[in-house]
Amino acid sequence: MKEDRIDKIEKKIDDLAQSLDKSRIREYSEIVNNPKRLIYLNFVAGLAKGFGTAIGLTMLAAIVAYILHSWVNLPLIGQYIAKLLDIIENYR
Repeated sequence: MKEDRIDKIEKKIDDLAQSLDKSRIREYSEIVNNPKRLIYLNFVAGLAKGFGTAIGLTMLAAIVAYILHSWVNLPLIGQYIAKLLDIIENYR
């Protein structure tokens, strides 16, 4: 009876130790306690996020421009703008 309880407690302690190893708390605490490394890692992460955002927005803008170019007759819009400019010049 007593040995069963001890075995259960040892198993739970082993499971807890494995969970702590998987969670990498030690690595996290080392990073937090080293300000230079924390700043460096955050700087690199910010650069990566900014680069990814720039690439993503460029691709999105290219797709939107392609769709607009294929669906909308842009020279037609240019003709309306030219007519509007002619009307403005005539009223001067």
